[in-house]
Amino acid sequence: MDRNSLIGLVLIGGILIGWLLLNGPSSEELKKQKQKRDSLAQVDMMERAKAEAQSTAAAVVAVDTAEAHINKDSIADANLKSTYKDFVVAVKGENKQIVLENSKIKVVLQSKGGNVASVELKEYTRPDKKTKVELFTADSSSQSLIFLAYNNTLQVHTDSLYFIPSDVKKTADEQIISLRLPTANPKSYIEYIYTLKNDGYMLNYQVKMVEMQNIISQNTDQLTFNWNVLTPSQEEHIEKEKQNSTVYWKLAGEDADYINPGKDEEKSISEASVNWVAFKQQFFTTAVICDKGFMKDGSMVKTASDKYSLSYVKRMKTELGVPYNHGANETFEMRYFFGPNNYNVLSSYDLGLEKMISIGWPVFNLINRLLVIPVFNAFSNTTVNYGIIILMLTIILKTLLFPIAYKTYISSTKMRLLKPEMDAINKKYSDPADAMKKNTENMALYRRAGASPFSGCIPALIQFPILIALLNFFPASIELRQKAFLWAADLSTYDSIWTFGNIPIINSIYGDHVSLFALLMFASTIAYTWMNAKYLTPASQQQMPGMQVMMYLMPLIFLSFMNSYSSGLSWYYFLANVITFAQTMVMRKVIDDGKLRAQIDAHMKKPVKKSGFSQRLEEMTKQRQIQQKIKK
Repeated sequence: MDRNSLIGLVLIGGILIGWLLLNGPSSEELKKQKQKRDSLAQVDMMERAKAEAQSTAAAVVAVDTAEAHINKDSIADANLKSTYKDFVVAVKGENKQIVLENSKIKVVLQSKGGNVASVELKEYTRPDKKTKVELFTADSSSQSLIFLAYNNTLQVHTDSLYFIPSDVKKTADEQIISLRLPTANPKSYIEYIYTLKNDGYMLNYQVKMVEMQNIISQNTDQLTFNWNVLTPSQEEHIEKEKQNSTVYWKLAGEDADYINPGKDEEKSISEASVNWVAFKQQFFTTAVICDKGFMKDGSMVKTASDKYSLSYVKRMKTELGVPYNHGANETFEMRYFFGPNNYNVLSSYDLGLEKMISIGWPVFNLINRLLVIPVFNAFSNTTVNYGIIILMLTIILKTLLFPIAYKTYISSTKMRLLKPEMDAINKKYSDPADAMKKNTENMALYRRAGASPFSGCIPALIQFPILIALLNFFPASIELRQKAFLWAADLSTYDSIWTFGNIPIINSIYGDHVSLFALLMFASTIAYTWMNAKYLTPASQQQMPGMQVMMYLMPLIFLSFMNSYSSGLSWYYFLANVITFAQTMVMRKVIDDGKLRAQIDAHMKKPVKKSGFSQRLEEMTKQRQIQQKIKK
């Protein structure tokens, strides 16, 4: 580096130093900058301290909250233990479901309550023909044992406690499962044991009380079995279900009894021990049975319905006494029936369950028991349509009644052939004051000729007991349920070719639809009535002036009733009228009026012994004539 370059560098450095000295901060400014740096450092330190304090506080709160939860849970557990005592171990749990099923029913049990949650009948479907009939579900039913424990300080309801289920044990003939209600003492428990046979509608049910004598109150001699079911609708027309659903029961040594289906009622059944209680629907029944009998004290049944509900038919409830003797190991046995209202099925158990099926009063039910049911049974396992079976049943009935129909026709024909004699009597006693004497003469004429003015009524009177018997049985016959015939989809209920809806007054008298089978029944009855009236002589009509009106009024009344009744019954009545009409026409062709007139003449020549009724009628006539003479 030369001298000039060195001098240049020195001059540049001096200029820089001078510029720095002239523009640098004064001592006051340096002091202010130092104070500012110190303030910023202090603020930073305070923020760090605050954050650390918040972090510490949060940690403290978390610890306190955890401790609070622990204390709260401890208090809740202490309260549960104080409330439920030994049953506290069963207060919480998982509601498991266990299935038992055979060829006829599927039973679902649940661990909560250890009871039957639902029952499905495998052989029957709802109106859609796809969905299986379910008698009840877990949401619509409850079963529970209720008892007092710990010197009456706790009322235990087992349906709120959790049972421990065992594995299902299967044998060649049955399936068995137990559900145990534990207590804090492993030696004390309640156990339910369910047994389902491989075929049938019965579910056996055992209640075992093991070492419960120190838990159940000492003054308790019975437990209460509480059963509550809200029965779902199973059919097309819920109103028909409501009319045929109610609670039945049977007391020891007595016939089955029931609550009127048209009433909501609570009834005590404590007169004697109870053999069974059944919740009967139109075609299906759920029943609890005890062969040794439930205790009578406190037993009751109850029904309640919601007339506006379209999903549920009726709520049914029962409370039954279960004996308890404070033994170390006690067992109480009962059974459930879940099945159809089939007469043969119910009667096979020999428990009186078949009394729930309405087959008519004692006199009328003979027709159903001795004829109708056997005919149905004979074809139950065949492919023959039930409309054809009803036709065969009608033919059998009309064949058995033909001798009576024949005699009735002969008597009616005699009445027609006696017209000249009756006209003479009417002319002889045309004075209204001689009405009694005219009647006496006419009755004498009928007696001598072997005729009866009431012959035209006899067929209807003969059919009446049969009609009453079938009137009870057909709507309750599960054999007809969902059996289609011609245009009718279900012979157990009415058919409808036109549903016209709600029309005031008409709906209450006739219904909201038109049943073609009921119309056919009505038309055939009118035709048969006209045929009968055609052969009644004017004289006989004078003897029964109101009979003509009544004979035409009855079919009209029947139409308003049968329009909403079983189409199977209307079909039967139509067939009965047609067969009767045909029999009458054949007899008219076969029976010779001339020969019958000759028989009448021969019969009238024979001496006739007066009956007691005739003698009394003549005596009444004489007394009336004497009274009339006295008045004159």
